[in-house]
Amino acid sequence: MRKAKITLRDVAAKAGVSPSAVSRAFTDGASVSPAVRARVEAAAAALGYRPNALASSLTTGRSKLIGLVANNFQNPVFLEIFDQFTRGLQQMGLRPLLVNLSDVSDIEQAAAMLRQYSVDGVVVASSTLPAGLVEQFYEEGVPVVHAFGRHDPQARVNVVGIDNHAAGRLAGETLIARGYREIGFLGGPEGATSTQDRLAGFRAALAEAGLSCRARFVPAYRFEAGQAAMSAELSAGPAEVYFCGDDILSIGAMAAIGAAGLRCPDDIGILGLNDMAMAAWPNIRLTTIAQPIEAIVGAALSLVVRLSEYPSPQAEAQMFPCHLVERASLRALNP
Repeated sequence: MRKAKITLRDVAAKAGVSPSAVSRAFTDGASVSPAVRARVEAAAAALGYRPNALASSLTTGRSKLIGLVANNFQNPVFLEIFDQFTRGLQQMGLRPLLVNLSDVSDIEQAAAMLRQYSVDGVVVASSTLPAGLVEQFYEEGVPVVHAFGRHDPQARVNVVGIDNHAAGRLAGETLIARGYREIGFLGGPEGATSTQDRLAGFRAALAEAGLSCRARFVPAYRFEAGQAAMSAELSAGPAEVYFCGDDILSIGAMAAIGAAGLRCPDDIGILGLNDMAMAAWPNIRLTTIAQPIEAIVGAALSLVVRLSEYPSPQAEAQMFPCHLVERASLRALNP
């Protein structure tokens, strides 16, 4: 027989207190004596009662929901971001509210969706969503952190991520040190701040060595996009090496190279960015620039939670360094 649901009133009856006392005992910061709290907790444990988090939010005014807004679920790196995000929130006793804005152009509608659920804060995890979305949350007084976004000293929103210009520069220096001279760039959406900054840093490093690169952009950070872009490059006459602005583009490019009967790095070198788990698979072994995803997500969560408790008009920026992860998709560095 199915067990009857244990209610707050059942706990109150067993503890010999009022239902309101039980509610206060399970509400952070509510006024209740230690003796009553102990009786309530003992009764709840004996009955197997778990407080209703949604009901508690009506009392406290805090939903304990943190929104995660993203728009590129075709990229496996987002699974790593989502894993870090959800586990981090659960460890804090909070809950995630995931919003998929792929192919959504109405910023106001997206913001309204999160307002309906009274989220305590929002993390926007994308460099390709319109900048106005983050500003929309700020204007409405919702604590917001832009993870993986561009740092702008004049901006009013909080940013946690990497210096994409520096990452691009590191890519350029890496290829120059390996003796590459015919160099290409395969980037994501041309309007994405990540694409723009990575290419700018990349070109700056090449220019200092008297080199340049040709650039090709794709509409989204997806495997198929990288594969199609490299196929087009092979038809036009490929460069010696390509810096791809994302690991998934790199892996798509490597697939196209293999399908053409060529080898990487013997015929064409590939350098990625992110160091997602797939990059280390034995059949891929992508040399890439690591973006510290765990540290970025952790910092974004800590910041948005702090802002939900102690709002601050002063925007913060936390930028993390990147580093090269050497595998097998570039020629070896000359001794």
